[in-house]
Amino acid sequence: MLEGKVFSLAAASADASFRRYFRVSLADGHTLIAMDAPPPQEDCRPFVHAAEVFSAAGLHVPRVRAKDLERGFLLLDDLGDTTYLQSLTAETADSLYRDACQALIKLQSASTPQEFPPYDEALLNREMQLFPDWYIGKHLGLTLTEKQQAVIQQSFALLNRNILAQGQVYVHRDYHSRNLMVCGENPGVLDFQDAVYGAITYDLVSLLKDAYISWEEDRVLDWLIRYWQDAKQAGLPVPQDIADFYRDFEWMGVQRHLKVLGIFARLYHRDGKEAYLKDMPLVMDYLRRACARYIELRPLLRLLDELQGVASQQGLTF
Repeated sequence: MLEGKVFSLAAASADASFRRYFRVSLADGHTLIAMDAPPPQEDCRPFVHAAEVFSAAGLHVPRVRAKDLERGFLLLDDLGDTTYLQSLTAETADSLYRDACQALIKLQSASTPQEFPPYDEALLNREMQLFPDWYIGKHLGLTLTEKQQAVIQQSFALLNRNILAQGQVYVHRDYHSRNLMVCGENPGVLDFQDAVYGAITYDLVSLLKDAYISWEEDRVLDWLIRYWQDAKQAGLPVPQDIADFYRDFEWMGVQRHLKVLGIFARLYHRDGKEAYLKDMPLVMDYLRRACARYIELRPLLRLLDELQGVASQQGLTF
């Protein structure tokens, strides 16, 4: 597509994976994004497939202009370089989150079971296991007792029962302020290659309990209620009672926060990406607040207290 054309390349963004992105600037002023996804570590095919499905659902995603799947290269539409994270303020938040929730409802309304892998118990468990393996074991340098291991496993099982009973829809899996772009048609949606078919609250948790920006809980609750009302009107599989939906949202959040803490620890200890360390306290705060609200999750909260006590004695930050 670029053969014979004059263009320049510049780094466009970093990624928590092995993918790299470059902005291609053409002589006529147009820009494109080149994705370099090394095949030994990454596979472009899920991105291409998800782009097609999400676009058909009415989402504003980058169109794939050219591809070389064997060598891991894609040429994409450029949705600009202004993320939600850069644009969210107390004044803009209502409008931007409204747009993001409406786009999410479009995506969920198009859901069918066969397009993406299931967000099943095995995958949920693999994700949560990152917490004891990487956060507790590697980051805190602690070894769980048999009793503490039992609490972890019982908590995982409890969360899974709730999550697997929720309505099932398309799940972007990283629907947050760094992957949503401010552009002519908000939001532009990126980084959807890990899409699955799973719990309806997952992407709303990613959006409203964002690891990179936080809001007052009453404001989050207002956005949650507005989403729930619109989702019901759209015929999506949400509970009829807002209290039940909020519980599902909170418990899904506990699963995601456990996973994210493990991922951030892995990014630091395995990949040398220390920038994620500063985001851990907010994620831990989300986790602790949710566990404190439900008596069934109090054992997990007590375990977090125990780990914090030991880590503090060893001079570690929690």
